Amino acid sequence: MSEEKPDVTITHHVQGQGGKYVAHVDGETHTGMLEWEQRTGERGEDVHVATHTVVPEAIGGRGIAGELVERLVADARRQGFLIEPQCSYVARKFEDNPDWADLRA
Repeated sequence: MSEEKPDVTITHHVQGQGGKYVAHVDGETHTGMLEWEQRTGERGEDVHVATHTVVPEAIGGRGIAGELVERLVADARRQGFLIEPQCSYVARKFEDNPDWADLRA
């Protein structure tokens, strides 16, 4: 039995020295999020520290956390920042995707 992938819209909200990515799932009131904080790297590079990824149980098991991380990675490639994966989920995704190594702070 295969489950259909939900329609997910991810928005990005900058807040002070950081921000969050929010996953909105069609037909659901719960949202998932990935929070990050900004810092300057040792060579002056822009680094986004991924601190937390949270997907409520009500919308869990649908790949939403992975989509949040993929959006962060896509933005890093497009905008030229590095990612420090303090969040254990983001760190595991980096281990599973060695082609992201160039983005790791």
